[in-house]
Amino acid sequence: MDGFLLALLLVAALACGGRDQWMVAQWADSLGRSAPLLVLAMGCACLSAAAMAWVGAEFAALLPRRAAQMLVAFALAMAAAELAWPVRLTPPEEPTRSVAALGIVLLARQIGDGARFAVFALAAWTVWPVTAGIGGALGGAAAAALGWAAGAEAMARWPLRPLRIALAVVLGIAALFIGLGARFAAF
Repeated sequence: MDGFLLALLLVAALACGGRDQWMVAQWADSLGRSAPLLVLAMGCACLSAAAMAWVGAEFAALLPRRAAQMLVAFALAMAAAELAWPVRLTPPEEPTRSVAALGIVLLARQIGDGARFAVFALAAWTVWPVTAGIGGALGGAAAAALGWAAGAEAMARWPLRPLRIALAVVLGIAALFIGLGARFAAF
């Protein structure tokens, strides 16, 4: 249950202002706030969280405990780096109406973002990686739905950049302490 709740809250916070949320907001403005777009965005969030949870659990199962802790530290450091990277998306000039094309682009964007790296880390860390995957899926779906509902104009008024920098600092510190704990553990 802890992995579920932590993944839910962490992914919802880390996805705020992310590239995938901005893409969904821009598509909602240009294509309209249709139900298929919302279902697509939420489905991609669930699929990417499930994939990262599965990969994180599989990698952690192959490694000794201290190496798995170092893997978690690396995943959190990657999430911090992605959060610190500025989000610069250009609005689509001629958006495609193909659901498959939008889904592929969104899924590819989500697989490498900071929120999904956090799901990877939590799945590698917890005993039950399925709960981290489910929590990450729900948190990502909530963030995608928020982008869909708000649109790009409303999101531009929110202070998302300072929030992402603060979260990057927190994740970087967590990665540092987990990595040092794995490196200098007494047992």
